[in-house]
Amino acid sequence: MAKFCSLYSSSSGNCTFIGAAGGGILIDIGVSAKRAETALAEIGVDPSQVAAIFVTHEHNDHISGVRVFAKRHGIDVYASAGTLAGMEALRAIDPKTRTHVLPAEGAEVGGFFVRPFRTPHDARESTGFSVTAPDGRRLAVATDIGCVTQTVMDAVAGSDLVLLESNHDLRMLQNGPYPYFLKERILSDRGHLCNDRCAETAVKLLESGTTRFVLGHLSRENNLPALARETTRAELQIAGAQEGTDYLLQVAGDCNPAIGL
Repeated sequence: MAKFCSLYSSSSGNCTFIGAAGGGILIDIGVSAKRAETALAEIGVDPSQVAAIFVTHEHNDHISGVRVFAKRHGIDVYASAGTLAGMEALRAIDPKTRTHVLPAEGAEVGGFFVRPFRTPHDARESTGFSVTAPDGRRLAVATDIGCVTQTVMDAVAGSDLVLLESNHDLRMLQNGPYPYFLKERILSDRGHLCNDRCAETAVKLLESGTTRFVLGHLSRENNLPALARETTRAELQIAGAQEGTDYLLQVAGDCNPAIGL
């Protein structure tokens, strides 16, 4: 059985575990290696069971723990060429750690087939990941996206579970304390996805066959978990879907319980 667990998910740090019997992979480590190790222990996973680390992009809330964790446990790191170059420029990878450019057609690592897809974000070569578990279940991570392009939709449609960005509430952001330039960055097509756009995307994904939604990368300053959840739930209800019958909905946070598929 495939297992998905949001270890950390916010604008302060992100780390996701996707596993099956005997092991799994990590997507991003944007918290300290120690915090990642503690979170893994809480779901019964030893770092030796992690086959690889996949990195979406080189922003600090996605890579801050990669260097120490990968070196300490001898784990390979996979990402786009641009992301690896960005991490190397930031000295976020130890020279002794093995790194791999993940090809566009994907690769099998530790029994998981991982295919990257380009995401619109203000990084060198940001990607999301579509992951097929050993049992055939498909899971996708699509955060840090300023807008939902056709490339993103094609990559995640039909997934059994999608971690989808629901970063901010428009009104909270517009009326909040952030400086103008930062608001403009977040609102741009290379920024972050708001609750309303997330909800609209969830409806399309439900129509494609997705039944489990995890809302992630919530801003602690410009969003509330209950607000993000209700925005998507309400849009799905308008579309005629009932929670618990047609789909399951969860907001990602710190050390969420694992979801079995």
